[in-house]
Amino acid sequence: MCTVTFLPLADEGFVLTSNRDVGYQREKALYPKTFVEDGVSLQYPKDGKAGGTWIGTSRDNRLICLLNGGFENHKRKASYPKSRGLIVKELLIAESFKDNCLQIDLKNIEPFTLVVVDWKEKRKLYEFVWDGEQRFLKELDQSPHIWSSSTLFTSEMKNMRREWFAKWLEQDEKSPRSILEFHSEAGIGDPETDVVLKREKVGTVSITQVVKSNEQIEMSYFPRS
Repeated sequence: MCTVTFLPLADEGFVLTSNRDVGYQREKALYPKTFVEDGVSLQYPKDGKAGGTWIGTSRDNRLICLLNGGFENHKRKASYPKSRGLIVKELLIAESFKDNCLQIDLKNIEPFTLVVVDWKEKRKLYEFVWDGEQRFLKELDQSPHIWSSSTLFTSEMKNMRREWFAKWLEQDEKSPRSILEFHSEAGIGDPETDVVLKREKVGTVSITQVVKSNEQIEMSYFPRS
């Protein structure tokens, strides 16, 4: 939910890996499984609190991953009528992601960023940001990318993490296993900024990885104590 990387593979494949950073007291999520909602088959780990998800795939060849916050940190309201994780599910089910993300009702929804991979015809990578007032959608190039949540990381911390990722990209092996190691080990030994976050009240509670290779999609889920 709060550190995400995208790594393209040959033949339209890819690896997307997400570290979920939440408060330690939040209800534990359920392991990924297949759900059929509105006639559409989805796979996702279910949030234990609101029933939504931060990462999921659709049989319609779409993956959506959520990060909290937009471009900058925001001041939270006392409450919000709808979880951002439910928006993820709605957009996974939608026939057209591009059309629906521009039409879906986001009034009083807390700011978020979505990383979207759509391979219905040809693999495409999108970033969709809701800053609480406006929505921003752009198609990204097919190079490796890293995102860090604006609610937990300053601009300086984000730049530091981009540098770690750029250094990781210099190595010869760029595989699902090696990027999983990055998500588990990268940093400078500072639990406040490392990719596996360990702060007083919030930290990395799980890592989820989705690998598309040929026509196969595999989701792996690694809870952390």
